[in-house]
Order: sequence, then structure tokens, then C-alpha cells
Amino acid sequence: MEQAVRVGVGVIIMYKDKILLGERIGAHGANTWATPGGHLEYGETIETCAKREVLEETGLNVVTVEKLGFTNDFFAQEQKHYVTLFVKATCDDHHAQVKEPDKCKHWRWFALDALPQPLFLPLTHFLAQHKL
Repeated sequence: MEQAVRVGVGVIIMYKDKILLGERIGAHGANTWATPGGHLEYGETIETCAKREVLEETGLNVVTVEKLGFTNDFFAQEQKHYVTLFVKATCDDHHAQVKEPDKCKHWRWFALDALPQPLFLPLTHFLAQHKL
């Protein structure tokens, strides 16, 4: 198996001082809480990826995208290596729906001082390095 570094895009959506997080299902990051996001596709801009992933996962339409920072994440158990590009997005609605029930149990809004545990590794690293 060829080992490669993948690029992910994590989309931070805030509403009334709360962040949107979903509980992940599946082998990669199962049972952790994460922002909407996914793999950057070949030839795709970061902004386009953020809009596509948010719509696919939550049904929300992204209006604005602002680049925030990145993390370098090695998932030892899964033997996966990601660089995750984090962006902050605003949406025209705040009623997230589970559009990919095989990947996410539910979407919830959390205060930054009351985040659920465990968080997805890239989000843990991002929050350790950046203030929202």
C-alpha cells in the first residue's frame, strides 16, 4: 500500500457563539466530533471544497469562506497522514441536517467552552494552536 499525505478541509461554522460539530461514524475518526469537511479534490479550490462538503454533509449553503490555518495530523492507528486546511464559513441557514448517515450520526451546536469529547484529531490540534 502506497503511503501518501492527503489534504483535508475542515469548515468551522459559528452561530450565536456556538460551533457546528457532527459525531463521526466509520473507521477514520469514528466516534469523535468534527466540523463538516472532507478531502480536497484534484483541481479544486479550498473555498469550493468547503462549500461542496458543507452542502453534501449538512444541506447548508455556504455564503462566505475565510482561510484560518492548517494542521499536520498523523493517525497512528489508521496509518493515515493528513494536512487539514481550516476555514471559517458563514451560511444562509443554521438548521443542519444529516445528509450522509453512513458518515455522521448527528449535527449539534456547542459553546466553545463546552465542547464534546473526544474531538477529531485535526480539530484538537487546530484548537490547541488557534483561538476562535
